[in-house]
Parts: sequence; C-alpha cells; structure tokens
Amino acid sequence: MQERRTAERIRINLKARWEGLTGQGRGSICDLSSTGCFILTGGEVTPGELIRLEIHFPNQIALVWGQIVYAVAEMGFALHFTFSNDSEMREFAGLIGNPTNPN
Repeated sequence: MQERRTAERIRINLKARWEGLTGQGRGSICDLSSTGCFILTGGEVTPGELIRLEIHFPNQIALVWGQIVYAVAEMGFALHFTFSNDSEMREFAGLIGNPTNPN
C-alpha cells in the first residue's frame, strides 16, 4: 500500500470527543498530524462521513472537522481534517507544533 500521508505524524495520547450523523463517542488520539489523526474509540462510522472532533490539548480544547478515511472495527478510525481556509489550517498546525505550508 502506497503511503498517502503528506504531513509529519507524532505519536501522542490526547482525549477526544467525536460526533457524526449517526453516532458519537469518546476516545484517544494516538497519531496526530496537521492533516489528520487516528482515534482509538468504539462506535460505528462510515468512510467519507463528516465528523466534528473535540481534541483536549493540555491547555485548550480544539474543535476541528474531518472526513473518515477508514475505520477498524472495535479499534477506531482515521480522520482527514477539513479546514475552511489556510489560516485555520496554519493555526491548528501551530497548535500541534508542526508548521505547514499549504501551497
């Protein structure tokens, strides 16, 4: 399988809460980049589904939106963030200490 990730990933353990059209849940983010993450959680999601994600950083809570890339039953799912503009993307990248160039 070809690597599709374009941003540097960091291993991390952050609490998260997610909400989709048909479900919601709590979990842990174990892999994070400026473009997406993997959430260890239960619940059923569908690839392509839009998810609202609340990430609990040590000093603040970030709210982001993303689309499900794939799900692993009883383990979790991969989420690709969808930012409304480049400024929002840069702000989030700065929050995780991973500056990006959107061009």
